[in-house]
Amino acid sequence: MSYQDKTIQCRDCGQDFAFTASEQQFFAEKGFTNEPKRCSACRRAKRGSTSSAQGAQRDW
Repeated sequence: MSYQDKTIQCRDCGQDFAFTASEQQFFAEKGFTNEPKRCSACRRAKRGSTSSAQGAQRDW
């Protein structure tokens, strides 16, 4: 299958980001069916806040 770069708007910050052909191919190989909803900066921030929140809940 042939992939082309797509421009997607981040659901968190509203900035446009590129979903490149190579990223699309990677997603397809992994079996992911949904396109990303967040830019890489917002994904990192969300992942960091989720990890911190989970860690805080586990520390007694």
